Amino acid sequence: MKLIFHGAAREVTGSLHLLEIAGRRVLVDCGLFQGGLEHERANARPFPFDPAEIDAVILTHAHIDHSGRLPLLYRRGFRGKVFAHEATIDLAAIMLRDAAYVNEKDAEKESLHRLRRGDEPVAPLYTVADAEACLSQFVPLKYGETVQALEGVKLRFQDAGHILGSCIVELWLQEGGVKRKLVFSGDLGHSGVPLLRHPAVIASADLVICEATYGDRCHRNWDETVAELGEIFRTAQQAKGNILIPAFAIGRTQELLHFFGEHWREWGMDRWQIFLDSPLAIKATAIYARHWALYEKEDGSRVRQTRFRLPNLHFSETAEQSRALNERHSGAIIIAGSGMCTGGRIRHHLRHHLWKAGTHLVFVGFQAEGTTGRAIVDGASTIELWGETIRVAAKVHTVGGLSAHADQRELMDWLGHFRDRPPVALVHGERNALDGLAAKLAEAGWSQVVIPGPAGAIDLAALPYLKAQ
Repeated sequence: MKLIFHGAAREVTGSLHLLEIAGRRVLVDCGLFQGGLEHERANARPFPFDPAEIDAVILTHAHIDHSGRLPLLYRRGFRGKVFAHEATIDLAAIMLRDAAYVNEKDAEKESLHRLRRGDEPVAPLYTVADAEACLSQFVPLKYGETVQALEGVKLRFQDAGHILGSCIVELWLQEGGVKRKLVFSGDLGHSGVPLLRHPAVIASADLVICEATYGDRCHRNWDETVAELGEIFRTAQQAKGNILIPAFAIGRTQELLHFFGEHWREWGMDRWQIFLDSPLAIKATAIYARHWALYEKEDGSRVRQTRFRLPNLHFSETAEQSRALNERHSGAIIIAGSGMCTGGRIRHHLRHHLWKAGTHLVFVGFQAEGTTGRAIVDGASTIELWGETIRVAAKVHTVGGLSAHADQRELMDWLGHFRDRPPVALVHGERNALDGLAAKLAEAGWSQVVIPGPAGAIDLAALPYLKAQ
């Protein structure tokens, strides 16, 4: 009985955890590494196990750093079930098809360059056909529903409050006479975030696998965050420029639209034309509207009535509609992916607007190391886009209070509900965040905390004792 960490181990992306129990092999998540060229190479490498020998996958939520290698797993031989919340399946369907399409187009472009040089073409990481085939293996579950996933593996999802359909995973394992309960936090939500419910409280576990994205810091409170956003809109209007918001298509975009409606008059939103420039985000917004019953009661009623629609909201679905935004020199709020500026339409808008002093660039989510967004947040004076150097003259804002991740205080509060301080493995964080949360846990009297490295393993039969990996 063993747990092996093959992704999101001492880094934020690539969530991939392997359970070996009673001759069965189960994955919790199968996400893409995100960041620079080295991360792209890591995605293409062989899995550290035979995909054909994986019996099942348990998916915590649809974000691509948790789901994005599922079609690749299928391509390389996996044929088991993928257990996920029903809303996660709806979101994963558009996310994985979109990722596959991008893979195909990127491979097509790269192959053309290679052929011109006399080199061999490249294959996409996976195809749309792989994504479609993988999606046929999904098994929908509801919150609170307990199922026997495999012999010796019982599963229940609880609401993680991170994005629509995000899950805390409770697993009851049995091998011979040994029984263990594992709890995977998934990505825990930031309390008070619009729409979503608070992360569910869990009381018992033999081992908790907890994310630590913001393990070393606390977010600004919501009142300050709302005031900060309002001030950005007022300042930007005076500058007579545009506002660019790189936003994750799933979660952050819908929260922003909800905020715009709530603070319509206060923020002077009627003075702007708002453009949602992302086909993926447009589809995701429709899914968010359809699952209104999963939200806090008041928010759910509002979404049911408005479907996130605003009087001055425009959906830019086509490439032509997106390019037309380049001619808008002021008065536009452009929400576009990707959230870390690693791809998508936001890069085109950066090319046309980042060098203008009247532009305001608003980051509303975490920026991983190695991404273009992180470089800008860290103060880069220029960035490179398609071989062109672009000056960063725009006013850059980082609104940390909008994060969809729990901060250190909230992580400690969630962990504090477990009886008897069970062993904890910290994942999904950069080193400072992991160390910061580990130190905080030690101060609070937790004696068994480990930060697993890549391929680090925990002998579940030996619990409650942990070895540093």
